[in-house]
Amino acid sequence: MNTRRTIISAAMAAFFATSLSAQVCPSEELAYKVKQEAFNNSQIYDLSRFMTDLLGSRLAASQMKLRAEGLVISKLEEFGLSDPRAEYACDFAKGGWDVEKTYAAMTAPYYCAFSVNPKAWSGSTKGLQEAECVLFDPLEESDLKEYKGKLKGKIVLMPETQTYTMSFEPLASRLTDEELERYATDSRAEIRPRSTYRRTGPSQALQRAMAEFIKNEKPICVVTGRGSFNVPSATGVSYKAGDPEPIPEIIMPIEDHGRMVRLIERGEKVRMEVELKNRFTDNQKINNVMAEIPGTDPQLKDEIVMIGAHLDSWHGGTGGADNASGCIVMMEAMRILKAIGYQPKRTIRLALWGGEEQGLYGSAGYAENNLYRKADKQKLPGYDKFALYLNMDNGSGRFRGIHLERNDMAVPFFKAWMGPVESLGFNVLSPRTTGSTDHVTFDRLGLPAYQFIQDELEYDRTYHTIMDTFERLSLEDLRIDACITAWLVLCAAEDPGRIPVKPDVLK
Repeated sequence: MNTRRTIISAAMAAFFATSLSAQVCPSEELAYKVKQEAFNNSQIYDLSRFMTDLLGSRLAASQMKLRAEGLVISKLEEFGLSDPRAEYACDFAKGGWDVEKTYAAMTAPYYCAFSVNPKAWSGSTKGLQEAECVLFDPLEESDLKEYKGKLKGKIVLMPETQTYTMSFEPLASRLTDEELERYATDSRAEIRPRSTYRRTGPSQALQRAMAEFIKNEKPICVVTGRGSFNVPSATGVSYKAGDPEPIPEIIMPIEDHGRMVRLIERGEKVRMEVELKNRFTDNQKINNVMAEIPGTDPQLKDEIVMIGAHLDSWHGGTGGADNASGCIVMMEAMRILKAIGYQPKRTIRLALWGGEEQGLYGSAGYAENNLYRKADKQKLPGYDKFALYLNMDNGSGRFRGIHLERNDMAVPFFKAWMGPVESLGFNVLSPRTTGSTDHVTFDRLGLPAYQFIQDELEYDRTYHTIMDTFERLSLEDLRIDACITAWLVLCAAEDPGRIPVKPDVLK
């Protein structure tokens, strides 16, 4: 074994020097059973097709998301899990929105069909519309008057804000030894340079003024360039259920958008035809899908070891890497534990969150309803029963370790548990933090909640685009991830000790 890949370095071990006597690793016989089921009877392939091809897109509160909830609940029932259910998390003012038809093409100076993605919660055209394209590129608010009366009945091209730079890096990659070694070091002592971030494109104030101006001008459609490799990305518009239907908006990859902008800038007349049909529904709530394997120990059964990923996705693709991959792994981990007849001491709970892409709605709602009520700063009964949460939301790359969110007290637990899965490449305990997904909800409350370190593969190129489909899944990696998850969950459910919460977080 390459010693550089056995990453818990001597320096880190010294830093985290803690006795392991209080922690327990279950028997090698149990580890053998988990691995046998994970690798000999894997359902990763079938689950991957189910979660992408069958479920389709799963935008928060959409009819497609509600359909997915029902199908997933049926699948969890097939696995024999206890009480599979859709559980209300919180209200969601936007309501539901689903795509029914999307078509866009340039018709002059020549015909070219484009791959586009409507902005979520934007409106529909009145059937097929064909019109001249106008470039809307004010440099400051005073320039808006020059466009007065020139956008109505037109198709508006927003200015370019993203340019393509050729990259000579591989499209997919795994973490290097050097990168893994860096994960294993503590970042708290680092001196961070001041940010040199520089905004490109219109200022926020100008963007707001442009949006209001467009709203009053009433063009047929607004076209934004976002996403490369001729693949449009996904985002949404500001909207609340009951508001007037917003102006139709589409996202076009920067290659096609840039082509039309350049044609207009050189004096060519550019025309497009578009047809958008989007459906609004009054579903103003976010649900999570939950299921359990009940605990059996009289003293520990009410404590919860939870694993999760977000079930919602953006609407262009089928949410393969983001985040069907996480759901696949967590569902397969539960299936493995159920299949080997494992009866945990603590209850093991699966949580497939809703509304993550719009701001962690599902996990935040769960925490508010079960763990801690922020308004009156009150712990709820579930807070002191919360033993662990493990989250997956970085694509389908292999687990290389885990971000421990600067909770030094978690290190001895994972060091005790990880032995049987180190041979699968899982060997980094990182004191570093990571954000932007559902474990943050619980970490903010001081609770032990962690995200895995994963090989990136081609995640950054494909997530939040129409390319995020079954093809973005590395099935071999998902099999390994499910095995590691099942084992860590089993360990956490058996260990007589619990990872302590971070002190003073709620003060």
